[in-house]
Amino acid sequence: MAMWDYTPKVDIWTGVVIGAGLLAAPVVLPIVAGVVRPVVKGMFKGVLVVYETGRDLISDTLAGAEGLLEEAKSEVRAELAEGKK
Repeated sequence: MAMWDYTPKVDIWTGVVIGAGLLAAPVVLPIVAGVVRPVVKGMFKGVLVVYETGRDLISDTLAGAEGLLEEAKSEVRAELAEGKK
């Protein structure tokens, strides 16, 4: 089978790069984490602001729609009451 015939091209430099990465990881990862954490926190804060703003906007819209519905109901009731007289 052709699938089992695959052999990756590996030379000495691949091992050197992997080894250097493993040696540098304990130093590099905390630095990267220190930089990435405030960015992610800012993203979360932005999402929360958008969520709260959207929720307030929808709440205000629904309150206005409920007011219009009640006004329409009262007008229909008044028209029906006049029609019965």
